[in-house]
Amino acid sequence: MAGEERHRPIFPTPHGFLSRSRTVAPPTWSRWLIPPAALSVHLAIGQAYAWSVFKPPLESALGLTGTQSALPFQLGIVMLGLSAAFGGTLVERNGPRWAMFVSMTCFSSGFLLSALGVATRQYWLVVLGYGLVGGIGLGIGYISPVSTLIKWFPDRPGMATGIAIMGFGGGALIASPWSTQMLEAFGTGTGGIATTFLVHGLVYAVFMSMGVLLVRVPPDGWLPRGWTPAKVAARPLVTTADVSACNAIRTPQFWCLWIVLCCNVTAGIGILEKAAPMIRDFFSGTATPVAVGAAAGFVALLSLANMTGRIVWSSTSDLIGRKNMYRVYLGAGALFYLVIALAGNTSKPLFIICALGILSFYGGGFATIPAYLKDLFGTYQVGAIHGRLLTAWSTAGILGPLIVNAIADAQKAAGRSGPALYTTSLYIMIGLLVVGFLANELIRPVHPVHHADLAAEAATRQKPMATRQGDA
Repeated sequence: MAGEERHRPIFPTPHGFLSRSRTVAPPTWSRWLIPPAALSVHLAIGQAYAWSVFKPPLESALGLTGTQSALPFQLGIVMLGLSAAFGGTLVERNGPRWAMFVSMTCFSSGFLLSALGVATRQYWLVVLGYGLVGGIGLGIGYISPVSTLIKWFPDRPGMATGIAIMGFGGGALIASPWSTQMLEAFGTGTGGIATTFLVHGLVYAVFMSMGVLLVRVPPDGWLPRGWTPAKVAARPLVTTADVSACNAIRTPQFWCLWIVLCCNVTAGIGILEKAAPMIRDFFSGTATPVAVGAAAGFVALLSLANMTGRIVWSSTSDLIGRKNMYRVYLGAGALFYLVIALAGNTSKPLFIICALGILSFYGGGFATIPAYLKDLFGTYQVGAIHGRLLTAWSTAGILGPLIVNAIADAQKAAGRSGPALYTTSLYIMIGLLVVGFLANELIRPVHPVHHADLAAEAATRQKPMATRQGDA
């Protein structure tokens, strides 16, 4: 008995409907059913980018400050990174159906707890629900389809992950007008906000359950018809070996990619977070200042560029290679920032085109990174590796807004206005993109010493429990 207790896993493997063995696809299963399963989760959790819709009503109904009303979103993003990093191995071990079910349960429960918190005027319940519980759903849901899509689409991994991660970028385009309409219908008092949260929780539970039901993993040894690994193994930086998540974080390639992602996201989120006031400040002293409505339209255009870049650029990476794609993201992104800095407020169309390019690279960087990880580390535990890498996102989410806002505030205090508020920030972003570009250039194939011996590990797992206890 003592031996059995010693070998019992801390998190037991799920059985029944949620078990990995129950999700193995039959021979007739179409792999094109997997992207809709992934989209059902990512379109739902992408609602996080629409949290700003709830800020004014919450501030008015509960007497909150702007900083207080941002707490649920900030905690949610922190928990996204932490749960993705620490839950990645569980997602790989227990399978995508279990992961999507956990994501659905946490994300929907977060809205239900938030509804209770608003109805009882206990704001800490909103922070706990949407931020902590819902944030866990964000992280597990974000990484849950990645390794499954890559296993189903080894011939087009960039396109496959781009489709899913596009949903996260586009989720706000659905959630923002939908939430606004419900608040108009139910009211912006505590009762109306609570009802809106309740509807969100129930509808997202139903919507995400489609992914839970549809998702499958391919049988061992499955390959797309007419495709062989040898066709891509000859390409630079593409391996047929596998690296475990524990070994991956010991490689310089992982940390180079961490720097690449952090720099690319910092540069993009710096514009995204302050887009509306930035374009108004830039052209405030010109003959044609930007109106509030036009600034809102600019934000919508940036969201569209963010979403479109995720599928377009990640699909392009299947053709030109991941390293070349990041050369474009980081090199062209630095040039776009330089054009904005040098042009100032002389050309509004030029400013908009450059900003759209930067945001498309921001979204494309998110969608391409899982395929880059697959190229370098194989498919074995790519979801767990991806989860650990997303800590770069959490870091960038703090750095980008902090750089832009702190410098703009300091320039305003010094009496400056217009493009001068952001010139220093723009050059800092250029510097960060150059650092990311250099880190990308340093990436080489992973040394064989880090490769996993999957056959030996499988043989170890199949040894009788009694033998292992005797060895112990």
